[in-house]
Amino acid sequence: MVYAGPARAVVRAWKEHGLRRLAPLAAELVVERVVAPAADVITYIPPDRARQLGRGAHPAELLARELAERWEVKCAPLLGRTAKASRQTGLRYADRRRNVRGAFVPLAGDVPRHVILVDDVYTTGATASAAGTALGAGGADRIDVVTFARAVR
Repeated sequence: MVYAGPARAVVRAWKEHGLRRLAPLAAELVVERVVAPAADVITYIPPDRARQLGRGAHPAELLARELAERWEVKCAPLLGRTAKASRQTGLRYADRRRNVRGAFVPLAGDVPRHVILVDDVYTTGATASAAGTALGAGGADRIDVVTFARAVR
């Protein structure tokens, strides 16, 4: 889904206003458009603690759990944050990559070989790339990224 118009309004309500009930709707829209990858596990971009406290819920985790249920794949947290990153909004591509470089680490234990990585919005790919690097370091050799919306430039 293109991250504009109604999709942008949904994401904003979901992220900034804590409307958790939008997660099942977002998952249904994703399932209608994306064939379920045959993966070992679904995981999500881990939240920034301070932002999660303000939001009360983490959209990427809610979406991942909804997708896991529909696709009948286990959902598990596989990544942790090493440090707080600044908000990506308004940053240029190179700045976004620098902002999240090294921001994620695999949690204890081995990461399964084939992982579905979920986030709410894909803009430049900097966050997904940094998270994918950490998952690869933990043992994943295939990472499929699934998001609710994608910015198109």
